Amino acid sequence: MKKFRKYLIKTDPFDPDVLTNLLWTLEINGITEEENSIIVYLDENSPENSKTITDLLNSMKENNQINSFFMSEDLIEDKNWNEEFERNTNVVEINERIAIKPTFKKFNPKQGQLVIQIDPKMSFGTGEHETTKLVLTLLEKYVPKNGKVLDVGSGTGVLAIASVLLGADFAFGVDNDEWCLLNGNENVQLNKVEDKVKIILGTISDIEENNFDLVIANINKHILMGLDKDISLKISETGKLILSGLLNKDENDILEIYSNAGFKLIEKLQMNEWIALVFKK
Repeated sequence: MKKFRKYLIKTDPFDPDVLTNLLWTLEINGITEEENSIIVYLDENSPENSKTITDLLNSMKENNQINSFFMSEDLIEDKNWNEEFERNTNVVEINERIAIKPTFKKFNPKQGQLVIQIDPKMSFGTGEHETTKLVLTLLEKYVPKNGKVLDVGSGTGVLAIASVLLGADFAFGVDNDEWCLLNGNENVQLNKVEDKVKIILGTISDIEENNFDLVIANINKHILMGLDKDISLKISETGKLILSGLLNKDENDILEIYSNAGFKLIEKLQMNEWIALVFKK
């Protein structure tokens, strides 16, 4: 059975928003927030480890964001993760139009509210993180009606699913994590969009289709920095691009890379320290 490393982190002072935002810059699988601590989950084969997390916490000390910290590490099986994750995952109302509801939570939607059901398991995209909220907000504006969407790093599949529910004709999701393939397809079935959403295991180069009207990539900066040419090949001449998974301080680096690849920034949306950028060719 697949196992995960669980890190319990306490800081003084304890600011869960700042701490969570910084931890999401690492390649982690999930975060849950307790009353006085943060719990971070990593795949046992993840490149991240106690040292990379400790380095981040020490950097926070050097920047006077915290005075001290405590961290413990455990190895757990995925069943334990799911039980704890379900207990700490909630319905997220993105806005008056869109809500994300885990299958194990009850929710009475507002009239006309679009409810996306997910069973998140180990995949990123529960709607609780700022970057997912930012992209979903932008999708309302930029989803191509009757067009084709590509979601790179699809996680739970929530962005691909939202795209077709908001009017796209078809959406592809691609992720290199087998959990995301399984979880994404489960969520596609939950929302009854099997005829309009396809989740694929692999990378953007494994997608045979091109001329996408909209490409979405809500992943870490270091991955986005190397995707500019691949995305340029997949997007149509009039297509739009939404990038997130970025901190405000990442904007200039991303702008330089994507401007050189022929993209022009047309909108920026920010929530706390996180941003989403919209480009056109």
